[in-house]
Amino acid sequence: MSAIGRSNPGRSFFTRLSQVTAHWAGKPQTFFFALAIIVVWALSGPFFGFNDTWQLVINTSTTIVTFLMVFIIQNSQNRDTAAMQIKLDELIVRLEGAREELLDLEELDEEKLEAMRSEFEDRAKVAREKNGNGD
Repeated sequence: MSAIGRSNPGRSFFTRLSQVTAHWAGKPQTFFFALAIIVVWALSGPFFGFNDTWQLVINTSTTIVTFLMVFIIQNSQNRDTAAMQIKLDELIVRLEGAREELLDLEELDEEKLEAMRSEFEDRAKVAREKNGNGD
């Protein structure tokens, strides 16, 4: 039974579908399958006289696949990012002396994030100079 068909009460059908699709989309076999389709399409050009319909087939097909993949992959990325954020938050909470105000950085606006990034860059520069690696 495929991963989509497995019953898991904690995951919706769309979640399972997006995970499986994103997993397969990143495989070399999928790339070569897509490449083979393009090669077959290109080789069929002379049989169709390279007409407008022949071109429209590949344009429409690739547009539809791209449009759908954007949503599938974005769903998978959002879930992965949220999971990673939770794991990092857990590490911050458990680490003695950690600054807990860093827990929700993803909620800050760009200006505040840039200020914090500058602070950490300054700290890194001081640490490098202290260790004699002032690069």
